[in-house]
Amino acid sequence: MDLLVVLSFEALKAVASLALISVGLAIIFGMMRVINLAHGEFLMLGGYAAIVATKAGVNIWVATLLVSPLVVGLFGVVIERTIIRFLYGRPRDTMLATWGLSLFLVGLATTVFGNTTEGISAPAGSLQIGDYRIAAYSLIIIVIAIAVFAAIWAVFRFTRYGLIARSTMQNADMAAALGVNPSRVYAVTFGVGAGLAGLAGGVMAPITGIVPTIGAAYVAKAFITVIGGGPAILAGTVSASVLFGAIDQIITYLSTPVIGEVALLAAAVVLLRFMPQGITGRFFRRAA
Repeated sequence: MDLLVVLSFEALKAVASLALISVGLAIIFGMMRVINLAHGEFLMLGGYAAIVATKAGVNIWVATLLVSPLVVGLFGVVIERTIIRFLYGRPRDTMLATWGLSLFLVGLATTVFGNTTEGISAPAGSLQIGDYRIAAYSLIIIVIAIAVFAAIWAVFRFTRYGLIARSTMQNADMAAALGVNPSRVYAVTFGVGAGLAGLAGGVMAPITGIVPTIGAAYVAKAFITVIGGGPAILAGTVSASVLFGAIDQIITYLSTPVIGEVALLAAAVVLLRFMPQGITGRFFRRAA
């Protein structure tokens, strides 16, 4: 029984981690239709921001939950204003531009931090469940993921910005005719997506460590989750994270982490074969 509880807890942590990694891309790709191949590097920057701030004496919670998303969010606004704004409606050019940006950020991080793993200690101890111990930080990741998704849902459902953002992404010309500045909305929305990626990087830094090339491992999982989730941004990300995260964790327990990731990829291929519009393209069509 204790083992079952531990395995369930670890599966929840895997689901929460995958959801956090993917939600920023869900906003940038799902809402704005921008294929951001530098998403993994945004997470990497968030991790480094948390590490640098913590080593500079900033409280680890402030560094992880505030510094990381703010730094990367502001960086995302700058990138949108200088690069992305000229490429809307040009997916191939966007892919090339963000791929080049990802290579630049990897090279810059390697120059500044070196090609070694940087990390910070997890800010919590462990929990005892029968004969087993699990990291208390895993519970914190689950709580953070729930809080983030609840906040995003509330913002897009109940606030003026959420209404403006959704209407602008659906019909920018009509929004402009009603007095909305689409350019500003695009910049803020891209910054929010980048900031969420930075938050994920900061949250993951204590358990994975950060190297300049870690983004490559993140971006593939994020795209698989967002595409597999379908058109509904939040419901799709959550449902795909539950499916893929559970499969990854179960197969990892039965075999190895590598086989677990292979199983995740295989599940994504099968899902898109039978549901090409994603989970929420078939189910939860009214979901946000």
